[in-house]
Amino acid sequence: MSEGLLIIISGPSGAGKGTVCKELLSMNLPDLELSVSATTRKPRTGELEGISYFFKEKEEFVQMINQNEFIEYAQVYDNFYGTPRSYVQNKLDSGKDVILEIDIQGAMQVKKNNPEGVFVFIMPPSFEELKHRIISRGTDSHKDILKRLHEAYREVLLSRNYDYIVTNDDVKTAADKVRSIITAEKCKLQRTKIDYESYKED
Repeated sequence: MSEGLLIIISGPSGAGKGTVCKELLSMNLPDLELSVSATTRKPRTGELEGISYFFKEKEEFVQMINQNEFIEYAQVYDNFYGTPRSYVQNKLDSGKDVILEIDIQGAMQVKKNNPEGVFVFIMPPSFEELKHRIISRGTDSHKDILKRLHEAYREVLLSRNYDYIVTNDDVKTAADKVRSIITAEKCKLQRTKIDYESYKED
């Protein structure tokens, strides 16, 4: 059995990476799964342990950090979020392709330790469209919007560190491109185990 692919999907806020991932998963690709993250925040209504998140106490999470048990982690305000190493590796060992939908900071952590991963950057169709998506949420103040746009521009410049860039001007088209990337990666020579002796002439 071949090891599964580790697929890292990220992009600036407003690029639609979460929507693209949902569309990709709706295609029912047999070996494709979305990774489950660990967090120290409390469960919200309807969230389930091991499906939505692995819910941890802060002390346990910090201990896991110290024992290098995360592929990547970050602190967001008062809570920690991270991707458990053993969970992902067990999935990969069983032949599953695992999607990490994470921010760019987390993606760069993963790349440092897992360079064999497939890194896909979801790009907004234009900066104007990105601005429109952020404003249309209606949840941010003018100051926060400017901060998000400045951060988005900085993050777009980091796309040069990825293997692929997919522009999300249409969700279905973008998801189909990611599916094509996964198919192509599975056909790469270094991922394909061929018994050349079996092709040898008698």
